[in-house]
Amino acid sequence: MKIRTLGFDWDSANRRKCCKHGLRLDMVEQFFRQESLFIMPDIKHSQSEKRYIAYGPSPRGRPMLVAFTFRIREDEILIRPISARYMHKKEAREYEEKSSEI
Repeated sequence: MKIRTLGFDWDSANRRKCCKHGLRLDMVEQFFRQESLFIMPDIKHSQSEKRYIAYGPSPRGRPMLVAFTFRIREDEILIRPISARYMHKKEAREYEEKSSEI
């Protein structure tokens, strides 16, 4: 699934959470521009707002996931990444098995 949005909503908090796992902000933005994302609602963390988790390959081909929500600023829909990281080995194995089935 490819998400069509006009941009990203970054501030110091989500920049720090995404970068602490070795991902640059441009890598997170590139991640959302690809068509091979698997996106699921993050029901566990959606108490105050709807959150989602996107699974897919990083720009370098390594499996990663990004927790995110949408924000509307001046009538534009923006992606607000909450955190981003590479998948753990078990997660990557499960993702690769499921993505090969699709």
